[in-house]
Amino acid sequence: MAAAGNRSVVVAEFGAPHGVKGEVRLKSFTADPLAVATYGPLAAEDGRIFELASARPAAGSSSPEMLVVRIGGVSDRNAAEALKGIRLSIPFDRLPPPGEDEFYHADLIGLRAVTPDGETVGTIVAVPNFGAGDLVEIAPAEGASVLIPFSDAHVPAVDIAGGTVTVILPVFGNPGAGEADEA
Repeated sequence: MAAAGNRSVVVAEFGAPHGVKGEVRLKSFTADPLAVATYGPLAAEDGRIFELASARPAAGSSSPEMLVVRIGGVSDRNAAEALKGIRLSIPFDRLPPPGEDEFYHADLIGLRAVTPDGETVGTIVAVPNFGAGDLVEIAPAEGASVLIPFSDAHVPAVDIAGGTVTVILPVFGNPGAGEADEA
């Protein structure tokens, strides 16, 4: 599963307008929020292409990923307002290669989750983060999906080339259930 071809990855989303001269808030999904301005033209799902003319951190924002950007061809508040909610992507191959023991979520989705013994548990369908760190959502062949922490304790091995991740599923329930009580 090489990061190539025509795959794309969402790197940002337009927010509310900022001021009256066409600037707009942009939520960056990149590790370094300002790096989104270095990836070249950004594409909307409808095929429109946007060029960032400038980008800076949003002053006073509690979110470090929030930027204020100027877009080529957008010069007033109404035009900026029309961009709100548009998600922006780039071809996957424009991203820098991940560091050692780092992975792009897009590379993890679709991998087969297996136990250390090689038993298939399911397929990774998402890598959500609700604020306390990345999770891996695994969908089994039948039944509800399972969320586990994306940590060394629960995901000790990732083999992108082999198409698998090794997972240690948490044990739920009463640890002593089924054992006879000693009287």
